[in-house]
Amino acid sequence: MPFALFPLMLCVFSVGSAELVVAGVLPAIAGDLDVSLSDAGLLVTAYALGVVVLGPLVTLASSRVPRTPLLLGLMGLFTASNVLAALAPTYAVLMTARVLSAITHCTLFAVCIVVAGSLAEKGKEASAVSRVAVGLNLATVLGVPLGVLLEEHFGWRSAFWSIAGLSLIALALVAWRPPAAPVPVAGESGGVAAELRVLRNRTVQIAILLTALAMAGVFTAYTFVNPILTSMGGFDDSTVSWLLLLVGCGSLIGNLIGGKLADRALMPSLVGVLAVLGADLALMALGGEVPWLLLVLLVVFGAAYFAVMPGLQARILKGAGDGAPTLAIAINIGAFNIGIAFGAWFGGQLLGWDLGLRVVIAASALLSWLAMSLAANELRKDRRAERTAAVPSPVAPAPVPRVPATADASTD
Repeated sequence: MPFALFPLMLCVFSVGSAELVVAGVLPAIAGDLDVSLSDAGLLVTAYALGVVVLGPLVTLASSRVPRTPLLLGLMGLFTASNVLAALAPTYAVLMTARVLSAITHCTLFAVCIVVAGSLAEKGKEASAVSRVAVGLNLATVLGVPLGVLLEEHFGWRSAFWSIAGLSLIALALVAWRPPAAPVPVAGESGGVAAELRVLRNRTVQIAILLTALAMAGVFTAYTFVNPILTSMGGFDDSTVSWLLLLVGCGSLIGNLIGGKLADRALMPSLVGVLAVLGADLALMALGGEVPWLLLVLLVVFGAAYFAVMPGLQARILKGAGDGAPTLAIAINIGAFNIGIAFGAWFGGQLLGWDLGLRVVIAASALLSWLAMSLAANELRKDRRAERTAAVPSPVAPAPVPRVPATADASTD
């Protein structure tokens, strides 16, 4: 990984860990701060709402700030919010810290993606995005288990101290070695107007919808991965964390492969990966009771899920062109969260109707194929536009030069 991308990856890892780690330490927080588990769960809900609602507003408000100072300022606020969380004497203070952390999430992630794309060679933007997004993989695979491990030995506050320390390192690296490539001012072509103008781009709009639909397909099933492993696959509860670590390793590989595929053929790769994701889930619904097959399918599922992500972000960057993509990326991150929330709700509704895990997984497959159909439709439109552009426009025949009449030079 080029060193210029490493601080960005570290920023994303810190942000991803801060978002996810709370779920693993909720019982300890509830006990220490003397609140119910359901009230402690609102820390997760408030964070998600902050990302979806407040995040794009922060992005819009900071549209004229140069990206490197913006990244430094956001990481400073993010670090301070995690220090506040670690010191929080009451539930209200901890909730305030979580909201402060959440409002930096969208813009931080978006700026890291946009800067990574600007540092990449032309045609390799998706690979650069995938390297930065490795931080999110690592947050999923390592951030939560390490946070739980810290909580078991040093208390839940140590998880926030560790995130604050890691964020401080990322902040120092960005300050020491800011992006080497000339990075323009965010929205320099018109600030707020430019950012909003990009959102009117149909390609960007469809890409955001595709993100929400793809994530709904993933999380309709993945929200219930624990019972899928234990109730359907018959695995022991004590093995679940190790099995999920294996799935996480698959997602890490899928993320890097997805970036390279998107660089070569962006929309065809998205269509193909979503088709594989749907087929994998369909096979899981049919044969998930066979333990070894379920495990293989879950590893493929993790790889396909994260292979989609670089392409989705690259589609936004491509749709924005030379415009101002930061707000579009921030809203796309909100679309990730909306898709996740809808998928979890939809899967829960299906289970509430006593339809069983097979139906939940099958519904997840159908949503993934629906996302694939949307991507395939966009691919057809792209190819039609390319063919239209390749056909030369008819050239009007050159006018015949008019020869002026001349007087007869002969004389009598």
